[in-house]
Amino acid sequence: MTRTDEIAPGIYRLSTFAPQGGLAFNQFLIDADEPLLFHTGMRALYPSVSEALARIIPLSRLRWIGYGHFEADECGAMNEWLADAPHATPVQGEIGCMISLGDQAARPPRALKDGEVLDIGGKRVRLLATPHVPHGWDAVVLYEETTGTLLAGDLFTALGDGPPLTHDDIVAPAIDTERRFASTALTPNTAPTIRRLADLQPKTLGLMHAPAYAGDGSAALHALADFYAESLSQYGAAMA
Repeated sequence: MTRTDEIAPGIYRLSTFAPQGGLAFNQFLIDADEPLLFHTGMRALYPSVSEALARIIPLSRLRWIGYGHFEADECGAMNEWLADAPHATPVQGEIGCMISLGDQAARPPRALKDGEVLDIGGKRVRLLATPHVPHGWDAVVLYEETTGTLLAGDLFTALGDGPPLTHDDIVAPAIDTERRFASTALTPNTAPTIRRLADLQPKTLGLMHAPAYAGDGSAALHALADFYAESLSQYGAAMA
């Protein structure tokens, strides 16, 4: 079952928990004059996720379908969505459209530059390129300016099926999960890229594999960046 919850005004989290892997898989609908879906889920999840979205708006109203980086849980069901949303256009960053989406999507995508804003009518979505953060050359996140909501993709990934929205600490669970799976590309750009997102001072964080977070998003992002900066320093010392 896919559950739906409004995590910020007009922004909905669609969440499916996979107990076999211990992870939640989350998509986000920004309801506006031109509704935007961020993440499609895998093809196997499409029936459940599309049914959940249809409880909020008709699928035919979707105008934009995007994702963070090319991976099955992020964009595996892209063409299923495009088939049922005939007016929707795929959207991603310039790198993503060049290396993957332009070939894989059933319709030509809209490529956004780093920092470009997509006005979807009542909501303003800014794309921010985050190459290799947490992984993938094509990685991007979306920031919805009117609500201060950062759709941060795989950042803060944590095991378990938590509440739809939390005010509790999201950094410690993310660090525990990172130490277990080492899924983040650790480079000199990792921490600065995350700190750039912290500068947005988001009020809400929409996370791919964790509860959404309401609170001091900037502090949480800086704390996560501190962890990666220290991890890189320790790695460098070990290699010296």
